[in-house]
Amino acid sequence: MAGRRPWGRVKAFGAETPALVGIINRVKDWRILHSQLWYRIPKRSAPEGLEDVRYLAWYQTKAFGDEKWSVNWYARVVGITERKRIELLPDEPRHKRADETYFRIEVSDLLRLRNPIPSRNLRRIVFIPTSLERLLVAQEINDLFRTSPIEDRMYQALVRADMDPERQFFVSEAGRNYALDMALFCRDGQLDIECDGEKCHSGKDKAEADRSRDNALTSGGWRVLRFSDKEILDHTGQCMRVVRRTVKHMGGIRPRTRRQA
Repeated sequence: MAGRRPWGRVKAFGAETPALVGIINRVKDWRILHSQLWYRIPKRSAPEGLEDVRYLAWYQTKAFGDEKWSVNWYARVVGITERKRIELLPDEPRHKRADETYFRIEVSDLLRLRNPIPSRNLRRIVFIPTSLERLLVAQEINDLFRTSPIEDRMYQALVRADMDPERQFFVSEAGRNYALDMALFCRDGQLDIECDGEKCHSGKDKAEADRSRDNALTSGGWRVLRFSDKEILDHTGQCMRVVRRTVKHMGGIRPRTRRQA
């Protein structure tokens, strides 16, 4: 049995307390969480900075009746250990990942959020780095994401313009998976809005990767707009005028439809 993972110093996001939203898609796992107060994450796919997380919350999938497609519960993290899956779930010895290493995250008693946090559109949910403060006030999934300041500014501008953006929206095109900074769904197509920080999107190699990505998305029916951090920070209104013209040419924002069970 692996030893206890060192518990790092809290690296708060400014005045915010680091939190993480995971996913629960099996009733069995939900029962374990409620009765034994632990949750598992595969080590190979664990999000960066897991050791700094102080609160966990859970997105429940369609298996959970009235609580499906939303975040309803959270808890304080009290410790992390590393275990083989077979140690955690000895009644599943033939599982294909039985010998893989997982983080076993121990939590305090589960607390119900005062207001559930729904995912209003059908989308793939993965880990969402967030904060306790955001969990307590979020009205929907997109309010949880804590990304770069330029993405936050663009998201808020799109919300004020009633464009119904989806943040960190995952799509698969040409055999590859892509996380879109912001996705808009129009009557005549889909629009990807990318917020390019200078450090992350500079250099020939990165420019070629961005071009390859944009080509794959375009061939899959997406339109792509890219704005630099300087454009977003210094000329937000000008960026939004470009977005509005593009959305207009694409038939306007598609009305939201009710999700089906």
